[in-house]
Amino acid sequence: MRYQPIYDIAEVCVRKNIRQVVLCPGSRSAPLALAFIRHPGIQAKIFSDERSAGFIALGMAQQSRRSVIVVCTSGTAVYNLAPAIAEAYFSQTPLVILTADRPAEWIAQLDGQTIFQTEIFGKHVKKYFQLPQDYEEADSVWAINRTVNEALNLASQLPCGPVHINAPFREPLYPSPADGAITYSKDVRIIEEHPSIPGLSDETKEKLSREWRNVHRILVVGGQQDTEPATIAALSRLQKKSGVAVAADIISNLHEANGVIRHADLFMGQAPQGRKEALQPDLLITFGQSLISKNLKIFLRKYPARHHWHIQEAGPVADTFTNLTAILRTSPDTVLDFLSSLDAPDQRQRDYRARWQAEEERAGKVLDDFLGARTGGELRIVGSLLANLPANANLHLANSMSVRYANFFGLSAGKTGVRVFSNRGTSGIDGCTSTAVGHSLVSARQNFLITGDLAFFYDRNAFWHHYPVQNLRILLLNNHGGLIFDILEGPSSLPEAREYFITRQMLNAKKLCEEFGFQYLRAEGGGQLEDSVGKFVGEGKSEVSVLELETDTATSKNVFEELKMKIKKSYES
Repeated sequence: MRYQPIYDIAEVCVRKNIRQVVLCPGSRSAPLALAFIRHPGIQAKIFSDERSAGFIALGMAQQSRRSVIVVCTSGTAVYNLAPAIAEAYFSQTPLVILTADRPAEWIAQLDGQTIFQTEIFGKHVKKYFQLPQDYEEADSVWAINRTVNEALNLASQLPCGPVHINAPFREPLYPSPADGAITYSKDVRIIEEHPSIPGLSDETKEKLSREWRNVHRILVVGGQQDTEPATIAALSRLQKKSGVAVAADIISNLHEANGVIRHADLFMGQAPQGRKEALQPDLLITFGQSLISKNLKIFLRKYPARHHWHIQEAGPVADTFTNLTAILRTSPDTVLDFLSSLDAPDQRQRDYRARWQAEEERAGKVLDDFLGARTGGELRIVGSLLANLPANANLHLANSMSVRYANFFGLSAGKTGVRVFSNRGTSGIDGCTSTAVGHSLVSARQNFLITGDLAFFYDRNAFWHHYPVQNLRILLLNNHGGLIFDILEGPSSLPEAREYFITRQMLNAKKLCEEFGFQYLRAEGGGQLEDSVGKFVGEGKSEVSVLELETDTATSKNVFEELKMKIKKSYES
């Protein structure tokens, strides 16, 4: 069979422990699709909207921590995968994109579904690979096997990320009855890559020890990352031994470590200059990826540490706070455990941590008092859901205000086993729901998504398929517009803001839930709000449940501004 090397791609994937494949409809991709559909070791699912399919694959890869294959036909269908691939690149999620193509001689010759697919995703993939056009030659068979092995290894090599394999096919694309059943080669070659295990050299240890002995205000900041028990345990040991201060966004997944500063975004925007100066670190230790908190980023740039160590095993390192002094090529727990073996800093470090804790307690008290005086609203319902979130659940946060609201609260150390996810690689709203759906399709864990109306309705094709979505609960904050643009100083002051930036829309989710057979709950204000959240968390009767809170952008903006004013006034008393 002339497509045997293509069919064997599925066998290579299975041998490398890759099981999940997302297919998009098409004819040119038939050889690839059949290779995966007919392999008994592959779980293949088909999704009609490529944009949604890409994000569903992203969610599957995040949940399983394994590469996921995406198969797409030629032409503009390929371009529709771009947003998800960009997110996968910047969130370091392993995807392997297999796109079908026309033979090279037919490109730009007015042949149907033909565009320039060579390196179409540019710098948003780790590498682009082109398969041979003909498959009968022994050299082509060898090249296909070698290329696929290299691509699969690269996708899962730290830092993980997407790779793109483009495969041109000549007709006929489908096997004829005379070809017999598709089979897979038993002696297919597998090229394994064994990563080195980095650590700290004696020279590096000596340098770190020297700097550690000469600092008195140490701050650890965790960026976005998946839950890493070894990191949490090492961080807790260091806190206990040395009294370091730890600030982290909700997407850092560090909430199970004791004493984490989780309200920094609240108080950093309102604290007077003198308080901020007292919080300036001598040594800043960071790991993970992006931060949500713009206020914390601005603080760390304006009040730079003398030393900034960033821990990252591989890949380019961003100088986010503009004062990077050392890159440590190992795991966070390796560095944190080494620091725990050193002498603890003096009392000045514990005083420094106490100052951070005082600001944390101030912001937490103002937030609690503020919400206690209100009968409803977006902030209160988000806080109520986070407080009632069950253990061992996934929490998904859509972009714009949803992730910011959640970050104001953070998660307590008691929320054991909760994994937090958000598409903060590119911070777009386009695939937030699809990503959560991808998680639910490969895991029995409960999934909770907090999302706004624009993100939710924009991505409604996340549900346009015939696969049962398990245990997905969606809290929909519907203020009938893009609140973030009513808060940002630039667009909010323009006379065109309401029509062209806030993007008014008048939909609610009831009809959508009826269309897809989801349970629809409407959040009631006053004392019934907690009852609505309780029912939503514990009593869902369908595979998908939507709890919708309808407000308006003006009311939501006023609540947001009022909270900021309360924080600011707390420093005047």
